[in-house]
Amino acid sequence: MAKRKRRYMTPKAARRRVRKLRGRVSERRKKEFLYRGYTVEQLQALPLYPTEDDADVISVVGLLSARARRSFSRGISGENEHFRLRVKHADGKVIRTHRRDMVILPEFVGQTIGVHNGRGFSDIEIRPEMIGHYLGEFGLTRRNVAHSGPGVGATKSSKHVALK
Repeated sequence: MAKRKRRYMTPKAARRRVRKLRGRVSERRKKEFLYRGYTVEQLQALPLYPTEDDADVISVVGLLSARARRSFSRGISGENEHFRLRVKHADGKVIRTHRRDMVILPEFVGQTIGVHNGRGFSDIEIRPEMIGHYLGEFGLTRRNVAHSGPGVGATKSSKHVALK
């Protein structure tokens, strides 16, 4: 019987093979969203403002960015409070609003909000990644400019158009 010649793998080929095997994941787990270390369910359970009795209790406003905290510390306007209550009691229907200056709170997650962009309402599905941002950031007011070809008179050659 003839002996079979053994082939040895180079270190580079061995690393490539291990990397290829590691890349085959049987099932990918979706990474859970955390906002400042809290899940969406934990954020929804927190109070909006800290109470005067327990000033050291964590609240949603305390976790927001400085700009959003400052606008909440000045007091939420009556219109924004009314909008917040409308979103809280909405049952899956689209809520249309002009309140572009409202901060997205954890209680808005999963709702569809129609934000006015100056011309119409753009429907936005609120996702957990949007918490702490303003509604106006997602209702874009400007379009991308799409230029066509040059018009008559734009170049020297385009001045002379056949009359036919």
